[in-house]
Amino acid sequence: MSAAATAVWGRAEQQDFRSRVRGALLGGAVGDAFGAGVAGLTLEEIRTAHGPGGVIDLVPAHGRRGAVTAVTQLVLFTVDGLIRAQVRRDTGAWHPPTDVHRACLRWAATQRDWGPDERRKDNGWLACEEWLYTRRDPPRASLLGLGDERMGTLEDPKNPEARDAGALARSAPFGLLVGWEPQLVCQLALECAAQTHGHPAAYLSAGALAVVVHGLARGETLEAAVRRALDLVGVRPGHQPVTDALTAALGAVRQGVPDADRVSALGAGGHSEDALAVAVYAALVSEDVRHGLRLAVNHGGPSQITGAITGALLGALHGETALPPAWLAELEGRPTVLTLADDFAMEMTQGPALHSPTAAAPGWLARYPRG
Repeated sequence: MSAAATAVWGRAEQQDFRSRVRGALLGGAVGDAFGAGVAGLTLEEIRTAHGPGGVIDLVPAHGRRGAVTAVTQLVLFTVDGLIRAQVRRDTGAWHPPTDVHRACLRWAATQRDWGPDERRKDNGWLACEEWLYTRRDPPRASLLGLGDERMGTLEDPKNPEARDAGALARSAPFGLLVGWEPQLVCQLALECAAQTHGHPAAYLSAGALAVVVHGLARGETLEAAVRRALDLVGVRPGHQPVTDALTAALGAVRQGVPDADRVSALGAGGHSEDALAVAVYAALVSEDVRHGLRLAVNHGGPSQITGAITGALLGALHGETALPPAWLAELEGRPTVLTLADDFAMEMTQGPALHSPTAAAPGWLARYPRG
């Protein structure tokens, strides 16, 4: 796999890109934290606990307001893997799926270890963040898929029957590779999803999300980005559940005032493609980020995942300043998310100044080791 030629970035373009990266990663984390408080509840149970309108503000989960789940943990390690993939291009050993897989294995270590293992030479800075060493409802298929060193591929995927939204939940960062062509972004997301979720609907949903985020990060409208995803995913074997779900999300926009019952109908199956449809619909009809997230989490599906995906979509579309500041203020791990977002933006826009055959920044290579 090869990427398109690196774009020439002006200062305004760099600032816009960084705002969209921050928006996508912070928005995803905020949506995750918002949905975590009602994850696992039916719509009726949510309404009983929070009133007829459902949950409208952050509520405690995992012992505090603003706590994130394994969704955000995996997104952060995916971004770490993408940065390292770019750094490793200088070595001639460039294979992004392998770098993302290694990063996800570092996440898997956080789920079984008490804290960072200082003996590991490839930890970098993210795997040394002690707050990440806690279990927050990790998807079973993700734990199984990353339970050994073997990397699943599209030809030989891990967990061939896994159709839940675990791989989808970590796939928004691939869309932030704006220097790549959309078909390459889609392919990378598919290959990385197959490392844990081998059902076609699961990895094709992940590819579709990556293409949608990619369009938004490039300044496209959400509807245009969804239609491109339909075109690219629609030629793949096994696409029908995913393309049907996306088509249903687009059609639901024209069916009247958005409400929780319409969202629940889109997510009735509980599969990866259903979570994607809920998130796309909520983002399409949202009046603002807060409204979109409320639509995304008030249903009986995986609310932390649909909240995270909707937050990532709206953050990539509008940038970080559109996110609810009161929710950001309580977000667990916000400094880590911000630092990683800015590092990703810097790597993608100024990578040659940080590492190349003629330049090397030792501090950067310590943060993102090539090994």
